[in-house]
Amino acid sequence: MNTTELLFTICNTSILAAWGLLLFIPNWKFTVLLSERPFIPLLLSIIYLYFMNVNGGMGDVDFSSLDGIIALYENSTPELIAAGWLHYLAFDFWVGCWILREAKSKKIKHIWLIIPLLATFMLGPVGILLYEVTKLVLKIKPQDHALSNHK
Repeated sequence: MNTTELLFTICNTSILAAWGLLLFIPNWKFTVLLSERPFIPLLLSIIYLYFMNVNGGMGDVDFSSLDGIIALYENSTPELIAAGWLHYLAFDFWVGCWILREAKSKKIKHIWLIIPLLATFMLGPVGILLYEVTKLVLKIKPQDHALSNHK
């Protein structure tokens, strides 16, 4: 197993354990620490930078068109694909932690978070949508949302 495959496997496997903590033991002190501090996204970011450096960057990429994005993946290396995957893992986990923290601050029972958290893990933005729908179902008023406190 080469370095790229090893790092990818470690990250991909470790994130499952981290998501398991969010889902099944959210109030354990270690889970609380992981959800309040971005240790995992930061670690994934460092490995992401490693993959980008090994790859020599992305080259001349056109992010303004679908064809440009398709070309990026068609002309990619294992390191660049791994970096892209770590991008998903880091951001999805960060969002999952945000959902957990925000829900705790709103006193939403954890059982209501299982589906939004699973959806965030598997489908990214769909989890955010489901979390917002959950808040509507539970009648969490807009003024109760953390972001609406800004004046």
